Amino acid sequence: MNQTHLRRSFILAALAISTWALPTHAQPLTNRAIKIVVPFGAGGVADLTARIVAQKMSDNMGQPVVIENKPGAGGVVAGDTVAKADADGYTLLLMSNGTAVSAGLFKALPYDTVKDFAPISTLGFFDIAVAVPQNSPYKTLPELLAFARANPGKLNIGTINVGSTQNLAAELFKSMANIQAQIVPFNGTPAVITALRGGQIDAAVEILSPMLPQIQANAISALAVLGDKRSVVLKDVPTAAQSGLANFSAASWNALAAPAKTPKDVVARLNREVKAALDSPDVKKRLLDLNIDATSSTPEQLANLLNAEIRRWSEVIVRAKIPTQ
Repeated sequence: MNQTHLRRSFILAALAISTWALPTHAQPLTNRAIKIVVPFGAGGVADLTARIVAQKMSDNMGQPVVIENKPGAGGVVAGDTVAKADADGYTLLLMSNGTAVSAGLFKALPYDTVKDFAPISTLGFFDIAVAVPQNSPYKTLPELLAFARANPGKLNIGTINVGSTQNLAAELFKSMANIQAQIVPFNGTPAVITALRGGQIDAAVEILSPMLPQIQANAISALAVLGDKRSVVLKDVPTAAQSGLANFSAASWNALAAPAKTPKDVVARLNREVKAALDSPDVKKRLLDLNIDATSSTPEQLANLLNAEIRRWSEVIVRAKIPTQ
């Protein structure tokens, strides 16, 4: 083979590597937009996470990566959209622990949460916290729990709607702390914070990010974060485990998945692109500003996380006697 043929073979091989490993009639990746379907409205933590990562992926890949918001029905609408989409890597689902919750909360889903999706990678983890009003008599989590144990049924804990991650985290907290407390649901985070500041509830279990401005303004106080480690933005606030609730852990997370039959090499390519985006210093900083720990994973690690979360939250739903929908 002469040098011209060698050069041509090398160029063709390079081009093949740079495009999707799809059937020969498929267009190169750069000719189509990748769509990430987000099961939440615009402006929330999950939506912002998806947009930050999508923008970096788009820059790196030289093609559009767009967001489509499909909120409602506990994420079922978004999940169904992606489960039924072509398995070509161009339609992805923003998964969350809400995806795992829905598997135990709904009597029947139009898809199988485990079998109908191909995990790609986690995107990030973010804290849930227990907060009290600034003028609360309880300055530590042990003090709050001491009151609850001495006064069964008198502690009021606010969360967003029944069956949400925050609501189930509060149920898990109540169970593992062995306390009798009233969990009061509200229709959104602003309502929870208003009730907390107004003294209508004694404590709240909520995602830390939207509470941070109130904490920084000394309007409310965080007694503990519920994950495995302290928050990077509130390093003086202990974890629940450090406050006496051994082995307690509840955090929120986001991830990306594709339809189940997406070719493995396409999933692998997407995994590499997600990892490259999350490894970018500017993406890490932008996510950290939202109190999100940017963390990629292998598809296998995400699959294990999803299965573990489905088991855990399904048990909480049964134990809390939350009616399935």
